[in-house]
Amino acid sequence: MSSPLRPQRVASVLALGLAVSLSAPAAENPDHLRLSQRLQAVETDPTRNALAAYERLQARQALDALAAARGRSRPDALQVAEWRVETAELAAATGLLDAELVRLERERSELLVEASRQDAARARQEAERLRVQAQIQAEEAERLRLAAEAETLARQEAEGMLDDVAGAQAGKLRAARQREAELARKEAELLRDVPDAGSRP
Repeated sequence: MSSPLRPQRVASVLALGLAVSLSAPAAENPDHLRLSQRLQAVETDPTRNALAAYERLQARQALDALAAARGRSRPDALQVAEWRVETAELAAATGLLDAELVRLERERSELLVEASRQDAARARQEAERLRVQAQIQAEEAERLRLAAEAETLARQEAEGMLDDVAGAQAGKLRAARQREAELARKEAELLRDVPDAGSRP
């Protein structure tokens, strides 16, 4: 099974066929020359010579038929050649547009991928920022909790010390009142004893 012709090889074959046709006597025909030049413009254009190979081959065959046409068959051959050359031109132009569309679509896909990558990077940065912010808030809350606990403990210790001091003062006050009462009692006893001692002979 024969392998398909490569576009570059087809272009070379067609260009060679065009040169041979131009050298033939039929190339002196103005219509044939005009159409051959249009087809040659497609085949020698580096942006189009790899496109529309089948349509260009059909156009070349139509030009060969035009060159061989005689008499009443020539107008029909000319019309077919016109159509074939125009079809080759349109097919090459369509191929260019398709290639450009593919390029633009590929560029669009690359831009979308890049945009997605940037969005993901921004999302990761935002998530990291929120994580750090949450960590800072948690650390601040823990610091405030520890400070509150320390303040509560210090207040409890202070209250305990005040209770101790108050208890000690109360004890001293009770002891002083007891001594005062004892002294008053003894003084009263002494006062009772003094008149009794003066009434004796």
